[in-house]
Amino acid sequence: MQHAERFELTFPTSGDSIVVTRTDRKGAGGHPVYSDETGIVQAEIDEDGNVRMIASGGHQSLDAPARAVRVD
Repeated sequence: MQHAERFELTFPTSGDSIVVTRTDRKGAGGHPVYSDETGIVQAEIDEDGNVRMIASGGHQSLDAPARAVRVD
């Protein structure tokens, strides 16, 4: 299955929605890593839309997104 180029992640605690774009990296699970334009929000997303957040800094507290929606 083809991986999406972009996803919109919605976070339940803050209510924020952030668009992330596929990078050329792979995460620990072997799936593509996606990043927002600042590089602060990073996530490994599989072909079923399951999300694993990746810390981009030492003191980052990660909120798991409620959903990941393909943006094509």
